[in-house]
Amino acid sequence: MSDLTRMTAAEIAGLVAGGETSAVEVTQAHLDRIAAVDEQVHAFLHVDGEGALAAARAVDERRAAGEPLGPLAGVPVAVKDVLATKGVPTTVGSKILEGWRPPYDATIVERLRAAGTVMLGKTNMDEFAMGSSTEYSAYGPTRNPWDLSRIPGGSGGGSSAALAAYEAPLAIGSDTGGSIRQPGAVTGTVGAKPTYGGTSRYGLVAFSSSLDTPGPCARTVLDAALLHHAIAGHDPRDSTSIPQPVPDVVAAAKLGATGDLTGVRLGVVSEFMGEGAEPGVMAAFREAVDTLTKLGAEIVEVSCPHFTYALPAYYLIAPSECSSNLARFDGVRFGLRVGDDGNRSLEEVMSLTREAGFGPEVKRRIMIGTYALSSGYYDAYYGQAQKVRTLITRDFTAAFEQVDALISPTTPFVAFPIGARTSDPYQMYLADLFTIPTNLYGGPGISVPCGLSEGLPVGLQVMAPTMADDRMYRVAAALESAVGTFTPPAL
Repeated sequence: MSDLTRMTAAEIAGLVAGGETSAVEVTQAHLDRIAAVDEQVHAFLHVDGEGALAAARAVDERRAAGEPLGPLAGVPVAVKDVLATKGVPTTVGSKILEGWRPPYDATIVERLRAAGTVMLGKTNMDEFAMGSSTEYSAYGPTRNPWDLSRIPGGSGGGSSAALAAYEAPLAIGSDTGGSIRQPGAVTGTVGAKPTYGGTSRYGLVAFSSSLDTPGPCARTVLDAALLHHAIAGHDPRDSTSIPQPVPDVVAAAKLGATGDLTGVRLGVVSEFMGEGAEPGVMAAFREAVDTLTKLGAEIVEVSCPHFTYALPAYYLIAPSECSSNLARFDGVRFGLRVGDDGNRSLEEVMSLTREAGFGPEVKRRIMIGTYALSSGYYDAYYGQAQKVRTLITRDFTAAFEQVDALISPTTPFVAFPIGARTSDPYQMYLADLFTIPTNLYGGPGISVPCGLSEGLPVGLQVMAPTMADDRMYRVAAALESAVGTFTPPAL
């Protein structure tokens, strides 16, 4: 393995800017690494080697011409296949969009290109971001580099696995109920969900419009902060984008890296202390809490009583929004079309296309959502779930009057074997038990590695108030400075 693939994004950017290596050399090293290990890991759905090398050459030309380079110029990045990429396949892990090449870039992708990052390709994911294990991809599961028989989390398991396998130093994910943080936890990487509206959803293929949040994935907290800074900010093309300056997450990460949390008050969510988590996960979490105390943080227990209702509320709200959003995939304008032999009506073609194009989990959620929105049931299901969402928001508001940030385990368990939970959707849904409340509230959350259980990574989650993303980076970086980063067994 090349030393370049072992480096952090910050280190790579420094070497490129200083002329000690070239962006082309860095990119080629990562393309070689993908070629060597991705047949085992299956992190990528599409590798754009030609486009990546062209982008890298452009960075080298700018440096040679004396032009200033951004803090991530020349750094390779992997992009979850939920974001539109001009001329590059965007499938959302679904057969219904197989081969679709968008005519435009998502705002996040535009900003990645403007920052001088080098897009390596598109990463695997649960179909339409619906899943917690990346087993629901229409193109086969991704495997966890820590143990190839286990899941890498979901829905963004491709992005997290690419990081853990040293196929990319940075990646982009999207988080609807934990799809950035949960994969980060089970692969020993860092995953950050920004404040909802802090990153643009323009060009993000929608699952649940009031929850979807694109964000950064990395191997270190500083790298995640640098990527967060590059992609965040107001976008007039996204009506939910917040027209406020982005908090200085990079400065916060650097401050946290000093290991001093004096004056920081952290709340342990009491409802998550006995909520079916594995003993090894809780042991690693408690040890991390002790570490945070030694770093100067004041730890108190905080009750958020309505968090226990977050899972059922989410699985009414998200499917309801998905049943509406996915109605546009009908075989008429783009993607798969089945049964168009001139003898069938448009309705028959649409029905056959959706039957063939959507996988079982997507169909399950469409049916749940359609039922919850149907006449006579709307108030009983979707309406009640929205009321619970309001109560959860009030819990967060009350908690943040007492503490600067909340902490919990990121997931109740470590990476489970592939196939272990696919026959029981409820057991699969429990993977997001601790992450969903933050999505319903709209605030930021980050998962940072805090230890091992049974030789597999455990993540600690930091949750902060809306538009206070910098707080979570400071706490996460401080913990990282004390416990270090985690390296999987060599592939």
